[in-house]
Amino acid sequence: MTAVTVPCSCTSEHTPRRVVLTGGPGAGKTALLELVRHAVCQHVHILPESAGVVFGGGFPREDDPTCRKASQRAIFHVQRELEAVGDAHRPAIVLCDRGTVDGVAYWPGEPDGFWAALHTDPREELARYDAVIHLRTPPAGEYNHRNPLRTETAAAAAEIDERILQAWSDHPRRHVVESSTRFIDKAVRAIALLHDELPACCSHGPELDR
Repeated sequence: MTAVTVPCSCTSEHTPRRVVLTGGPGAGKTALLELVRHAVCQHVHILPESAGVVFGGGFPREDDPTCRKASQRAIFHVQRELEAVGDAHRPAIVLCDRGTVDGVAYWPGEPDGFWAALHTDPREELARYDAVIHLRTPPAGEYNHRNPLRTETAAAAAEIDERILQAWSDHPRRHVVESSTRFIDKAVRAIALLHDELPACCSHGPELDR
């Protein structure tokens, strides 16, 4: 878990709000989270991406359906436990780099199989989060392959992005940030949405310059 270090004069005890930052591969989540660390106050705690924790720690990443199901079960449980840690120190916002619902988009087979395997349902998982910010994957000519954990082609990334969009579609506070030729425009929009989730005592943080 990463605590943002921008000072804040607020000394209130907060009721943590979980906000999910999601989107397809190459959507710019990693770059945006670096900007967030300089654009919101210290009462926003950023969780690492559970898939990065799982695969970066050596969990096998194989295309066989049995292996894909195993990895998605592992990612789901790591995500749940990361969120428990995120809530522990009562920040204003726990910013999740993806949420439990994202696993549906990567599950081989029908969504019902995912929920059954994890002994939960979409309503319960959607209710875990107060807001969702979805960054759309850019078109093929702008797709970024630099992340070493990213194995998807541009076409596969666009397909996953659509599945993630559908997975979160029933969330009442889902915000979609479309791709832009200037990433800073996308970032400014997403950070403005995040500022809107902060309580009044923390909402006067630094602005992100265009």
